[in-house]
Formats: sequence, C-alpha cells, structure tokens
Amino acid sequence: NWNDLILSSGINAEYGVTNLNATAEKISAAVAEGNSSAVIGLHGALKFNGGGHINHSIFWENLSPNGGGLPTGPLLAAIEAEFGSFDQFKAKMSAATIAVQGSGWGWLGVNPESKRLQIATCANQDPLHATTGLAPLLGIDVWEHAYYLQYKNVRPEYVNSIWNVVNWEDVAARYAKALS
Repeated sequence: NWNDLILSSGINAEYGVTNLNATAEKISAAVAEGNSSAVIGLHGALKFNGGGHINHSIFWENLSPNGGGLPTGPLLAAIEAEFGSFDQFKAKMSAATIAVQGSGWGWLGVNPESKRLQIATCANQDPLHATTGLAPLLGIDVWEHAYYLQYKNVRPEYVNSIWNVVNWEDVAARYAKALS
C-alpha cells in the first residue's frame, strides 16, 4: 500500500542522504589534502549515494495516490509516436524494468539532442542522466525495498501495479522542461 511504500523508501532515502553528505565531506578532505587516489576511491560511494538521492527524488514526484490513467497532451503524443500506443509503451517499459537483474531502475527518458523518448534501465543507484545522457522523466525503482512489504519478491506484480499511481502531470512537466 501507499503508506508502506512511503515508510520503507523514506527510511532508505534518509540513510542515502546521510551517506551522500558523509561521502562529500570525505571528498572535500581528500581534495584539500591533494589525495587524488582517495578522491577516485570515493567515486563508487558518490555514485551510489548521490544516484540514490537523485533517483528517489524523481521517484517520489513521479508517484501520487491520485495518479494512474493516461498522460495527456504532448507527452501522450510523443509516447504514441515513439511506441505506437500507450499500451505498447507500458508493455515495453514494464518488460525492460522487470528484466533488470538484481537491483536497479527502469526509466523513460528523453534524448536531449533528438528530443525522442527512450526506455532505459540502470543498475543499482546509477542515475539516468549521468549514465546515459537521457533526461529522466519517469523512474521505476526495482530495488526489493521498493515493493517487498506488499509484493514480496514478485516484481512483475509490483511493476504492473505501479502504473496505478504514476503522476502523469509530473512526468509531463519533466518532458516539457527537457524539450525547452
């Protein structure tokens, strides 16, 4: 249920921000010391914790207890142009997201050069833009903590249900911003 999802991910998000801040302090200290090796060694923690913060910030805005249904306007037109129909988009994005091995994210993004929509996946907490160059529009978290309380280990059921809470207004606003 919605409240279980908020509780579970809220705790994880706070933990990620705490770790991101600790990593930033370590990087600042390493830079001040001129310790390039330490700066490079902290890259993984920065990517994991920073990516987790970026991804979850988008995720929470992408969801609403009043969400679901279909997008409208230019976003729906772009989905239909790129994927044939909303149902074909939903099936393709669901399949890609369910197929993520281990933990990660399924994404709808827009290519800033071609202005075309693309579906992509990222492992772990890798952020979409830094990993692929795509502007993130819609992210589906497929770390087990995102769905275990309600769906146990049945990822397909979770992914199929998440469409009922997608905040299409937020996704459309991200799309408009990415095109500007």
